[in-house]
Amino acid sequence: MAGNEGPVEQKSRPIIRIGLFLISHSVLVSVLCCTAGIVTLLLLPLLAINTHVSENALMPGSGSPMLSNDDASEGQRFLNKLLSFNSKTVSTGIEIPEVIAEHILELGGEANYHKFHPLLNKFHPLQFFLGPDADIVEGNHSCSSYGVNTIGIIRAPRGDGKEAIVLVTPYNSVKITTGEALSLGVAYSVFSLLSRVTWLAKDIIWLAADSKHGEYSAVAAWLRDYNTLSIGDLKLYSEMCDGCILPSEKKTQTAGEVTSKGFRRAGTMAAALVIKVADSSKEFEKDVLKIYAEASNGQMPNLDLINIVNYLAVHGQSLHVRVEKIWSLLDSWWLNGIGELFGLLGKVAKNLNPQWKFGIPAADYVEGAATLASSLYNQALGVPTGPHGAFRDFQVDAITMEISPKFSSSHRVMFLLRVGRLVEGVIRSVNNLLEKFHHSCFLYLLTSPSRFVSVGVYMIAFALLIAPFPLVAASLFSDVSKPKLGKYDAPFKPDPADEHASTFTSWKWLYAAKTVLIVHLWSTIVTLFPYFIYQISNSSSSINLLILIILSTLSLFFIYAILESFTFLSASRPQRAEWALLKSVTIAAAFIGLCLMSVVNFATAEIGALLLAPLCLTIAPLKLDLKANTIKALARGSCNILLLFVGFPPTMFLLSKGALAGFDHVKFGDFWDWAESLWAWNSATYIYICMVHLPCWVLCIHTLMHHC
Repeated sequence: MAGNEGPVEQKSRPIIRIGLFLISHSVLVSVLCCTAGIVTLLLLPLLAINTHVSENALMPGSGSPMLSNDDASEGQRFLNKLLSFNSKTVSTGIEIPEVIAEHILELGGEANYHKFHPLLNKFHPLQFFLGPDADIVEGNHSCSSYGVNTIGIIRAPRGDGKEAIVLVTPYNSVKITTGEALSLGVAYSVFSLLSRVTWLAKDIIWLAADSKHGEYSAVAAWLRDYNTLSIGDLKLYSEMCDGCILPSEKKTQTAGEVTSKGFRRAGTMAAALVIKVADSSKEFEKDVLKIYAEASNGQMPNLDLINIVNYLAVHGQSLHVRVEKIWSLLDSWWLNGIGELFGLLGKVAKNLNPQWKFGIPAADYVEGAATLASSLYNQALGVPTGPHGAFRDFQVDAITMEISPKFSSSHRVMFLLRVGRLVEGVIRSVNNLLEKFHHSCFLYLLTSPSRFVSVGVYMIAFALLIAPFPLVAASLFSDVSKPKLGKYDAPFKPDPADEHASTFTSWKWLYAAKTVLIVHLWSTIVTLFPYFIYQISNSSSSINLLILIILSTLSLFFIYAILESFTFLSASRPQRAEWALLKSVTIAAAFIGLCLMSVVNFATAEIGALLLAPLCLTIAPLKLDLKANTIKALARGSCNILLLFVGFPPTMFLLSKGALAGFDHVKFGDFWDWAESLWAWNSATYIYICMVHLPCWVLCIHTLMHHC
């Protein structure tokens, strides 16, 4: 009986059956995933949780502040002395560094000067693939082109010199402002206290950064030399012209010390605080502290550093803490409408089950969404929001604290006392660490100074947006590979004599891959065009952008002309299958590009997926939609044309800027200025736009205009 049984059909594994089911229903899955991804993005302000200090050793606020009124008064006398140099008609830029060094020596610290050269923000082809030392130094230096940083170091009485905490105070050495003098006064008050305490376990470095060539340039130049052993440290001042001789060999009468000629170093940096004082605040009734944390290419400091600053500022010094937000979104009618909707759903959920805490007030949702959008945009932009970004290039956790005081000139001592105690508290917390920050998050989005969304939550939206890409690509390839039968056609039977044609058909996707490869090679050339435009043109931003568009278009037509010369290779394949294969390979390339970008800068990949998903998944030849002549087909064709228009990078940027800042402030050359800032800061977003988004956009146009 067993011999009469037929062969047993082997069932596929469940995972394979699920995959085949998803591929066969790729359109429905795409709609559901993209909709769920957008909804998840809108839900992120609701999914934010309260921040908390993860590292128990930090213990913020556990010790009583030691900074006294005498220290603050000394700081006021110090800043008044600095402001007195503004009354001088001629300034060489070395008077203030000399005063800072003298006061550091009087406190018993070590002082030295650091001369640095200004850097050019000039595009270089290899700039994105080199380290932080790859900046271009300006060739011809005049006496006034040098910057001079002043560095003070306190050696920890309980330390071994292997770790250090850095305080940074940027200022203009030629003409110092009141805010810059106040920040120097705060640092001097804290430095004065720390020179006397016995609990220090980490060295303290005070960097008075000369920002006449830019705050970031001064800090980055010092960090490069700090982390690079250079033979030329002792020759630092030999190249100075006669009018710019630094007082490095002058003896300070009170301390009897000499500032060091060499480059002085302390231990490995555990953390850094950049202290800035802005103009007086009239919006709030008390002093405002703004925290800037974004560094290059979406890097963020450990969240614990922000947590201790926020905790000590709010609970210790009663400061109003803020993080950056997109203010135009606060008045957005659609965002307020979404907030009202989520608030209503929250009330309904609470009525069904009092334990469900879903909704938040509409005003809190709008403010959280505006802050989250700013955090997401700043991370995706890849440009540091302050001089603290230079530290993240060397894996040092750092933030910029910008204080907007609300006081008259007679209350400076009280301001120095409050801010000084805040800085003292942060230093005491970091001083307690036995190792680097590691317990809390490094990838997160802020919705307020005390609420955040971790990467484990906001990556869900990204995963939902890109999930349809491989399914649609596989579905298109599968549909093309199947033989198309008419209603009365006989079942397909392969002809042994047509073996060569069958083999040829199985490799037909290579022609689409060839087109995609050539377009991506073209995008690599476009990435380098700004370098050549800089060499031959010294025009305005609008002219440079126009030249870039013309060169890109001409080079694309030239490449397509070469591509069309090989059409004899594809003459035997059906035209109806060509666009589907091209779309399939384009979607696969976009999927790979987005996944690679998520490793470099997750925020850029998130925004890129939101823009590319509707464009790549819905594109189809316009000729097919016109032939169908149905409302659905015409609507799809119209949407594809609109998505292509909006998806062009300059158009997308100008429309976004106009929607947020008003179209009265939008100029054609703004996109060039924006792109210039990206490559000047080595932002990987520039590479993404040119080598992922732009070629996908061109390939979608190719698919739309296909002669099927």
